[in-house]
Amino acid sequence: MPPVTPIESILRRDRLVLAASLTVLTLLAWAYLLYLAWDMKQMDMEMAMPQMQAWGAVEYVLMFVMWAVMMAAMMIPSAAPMILMFARVNRERREQQRPYVPTAVFLAGYLTVWTAFSAVATLVQGALHQAALLSPMMVSTSSTLGGILLLAAGAFQFTPLKSACLDHCRSPLSVIMSEWREGAQGAFVMGLRHGSYCAGCCWILMALLFVAGVMNLLWVAAIAVFVLIEKAAPQGVWVGRAAGLALIAAGALMFSR
Repeated sequence: MPPVTPIESILRRDRLVLAASLTVLTLLAWAYLLYLAWDMKQMDMEMAMPQMQAWGAVEYVLMFVMWAVMMAAMMIPSAAPMILMFARVNRERREQQRPYVPTAVFLAGYLTVWTAFSAVATLVQGALHQAALLSPMMVSTSSTLGGILLLAAGAFQFTPLKSACLDHCRSPLSVIMSEWREGAQGAFVMGLRHGSYCAGCCWILMALLFVAGVMNLLWVAAIAVFVLIEKAAPQGVWVGRAAGLALIAAGALMFSR
C-alpha cells in the first residue's frame, strides 16, 4: 500500500478542518461585535454610534455591516450540523470519483439569506430610529413596541410555520436525501433554501434585539444559544415552547407597566 500523502491526510480529516474553520469564522464575527461594544464604551456615544438625527448612507452601511456580522456569529453554530452533513456527502462523492462541490458554496448560499435579512433589519432599525422609538443604545423606548415584539415572538413559537421550519432545521439527513441538487448552482440553492427555513424559524427572535438592545451582547449570546438548543438538542422543541410561554408572560408584563 502506497504511503499516505500529506494532501490525502488532510482530506481524510476534512470534517475536523471544516469544524475548525466554522469555529474560527464564528469567533472572528464575535470578536468584531466585542470590538464594537468596547468602542461604544471607550468613545463618546455621538462618535461611536449613529446620532439621533436622520441617518445618511454611512450610518446605513455601518448598521448593515453590524447586522450581517451579528447574524453570522449567531447562526453559523446552529447551521453547523447541516453544513457538516453536506460536507460529508461531498467527501464520499469525492472518494467515489464523483463530481463534488466545495462546502463553501453551500455556506455562501446560507449566509446570503442572512445577509438579505440584515438589509431588512437595517431598514427597520432606520425607520424605528426615525420615529424616535430607539435610544442611542438601540434599545426600544416604547413599552408598547417591546410588549408587541415579546408577545409576537412568544406566540410564533406555537405556529405551524415555526414547526415546519424547525423540523427542517432539525433534520439535516432528511434534507440531504430529499432536496439534493447537483453542481455548484445546486449547492448554492440548497444553502439558500436551508437559510430560508432558518430565517423562517428565527426571524422574530432577532426582532427581540430591539427590546434589550441591538448591541447588548449578553442578549445576543442568549438568543444564539437558545437557537442552537432549539435546533440541536433532543428536547429542543419543548424548550422552544417553554420559551414561548415565557415570552408571552414577559410581553404581558411589559404592557402592564
